[in-house]
Amino acid sequence: MQLTWQWPWAALATMIAAIIIVAIIVACASRRTDDDNHARTFSLDDDLNTESASRLFRQWRILSRLAAVMLAIALMLTIALTARPGTVDESEEKASSRDIVLCLDVSGSTLPYDREVIDTYRRLVDNFKGERIGLSIFNSTSRTVFPLTDDYDLVSKQLDKASDILKGVESQDDIDKMKESDYQALSDWLEGTQNRKESTSLIGDGVVSCAAMLPGFAYGNADATNTDRQRAASIVLATDNVVSGKPTYTLTEALDLTSQAKISVDGLFSGPKQSESDQTTKDFKSAIETRHGVFLTQSDGASVSSLVKEIESRRNHESQARNKAAITDAPGWWTLALAIVLVVWLALTWRLRR
Repeated sequence: MQLTWQWPWAALATMIAAIIIVAIIVACASRRTDDDNHARTFSLDDDLNTESASRLFRQWRILSRLAAVMLAIALMLTIALTARPGTVDESEEKASSRDIVLCLDVSGSTLPYDREVIDTYRRLVDNFKGERIGLSIFNSTSRTVFPLTDDYDLVSKQLDKASDILKGVESQDDIDKMKESDYQALSDWLEGTQNRKESTSLIGDGVVSCAAMLPGFAYGNADATNTDRQRAASIVLATDNVVSGKPTYTLTEALDLTSQAKISVDGLFSGPKQSESDQTTKDFKSAIETRHGVFLTQSDGASVSSLVKEIESRRNHESQARNKAAITDAPGWWTLALAIVLVVWLALTWRLRR
């Protein structure tokens, strides 16, 4: 926390006004004293020569001086409050500046890699503070597993559930050998992602559905009203970019829409290493990187987990670089000090009147 003053000019103006007022009061008091000196015909010195009167007079003088000090301190605190004391909290601004949507292709060829992505984010969530995260899965159609949220208990439970369901899903043979209860759980989790016949992995449609989970996205267009976002928004797209069927949006069209809405899309190739040199993979890489996204394959790291962490590391760095420090009013201690000083001053003036 760093103390700052939002209206220092107001404090200066108040101080100048206070000095002028005090100078006028002193001048008037001095003139009245001179007049009294000319008109005075008697003195109280003889009355104050007694021990009791001298003690009371010393006490009165001490209390009056303390009252004057309290009044001066109250004036300084008032001037400080006029300048609007505040604090700069950069850590809070950085911690709460991102929205993340996990956008996972759940066609048969990508399911094994999806589990690694889910497991990695399950571990990363433990270190999140203020980030909002959502999960959407798609094949021929999309399903929102959980919407954008910072309820990390909910996120952890949903990611744990997804990981358990996908456990042991390495190939079609694994799916064929699953117990009926496990297969039913997998089928229920994938429900809603295969509603178009003879179509799988419609990636562009999946990206658009994921983008629709983020504030500031409008299907088909982007303008000044829906692109002015207060938080960085990003999509982590995990797919092998193998499309079967006719999508409503191609990957290029979908990425154009997200780019207009200022949503960054990072690509994670979720497929076998031997397919990394395929033309579909090259097209995927080009589409992501030409729009300033991060594209990674397993050849770039030791595992899918390391790729996800690399994406998160880069995005966090960019988010902090764009960060603007949050300045919030912090009058609390100043107001408390002023209240205490005024209470002490009132007590002193009450005692002086007695």
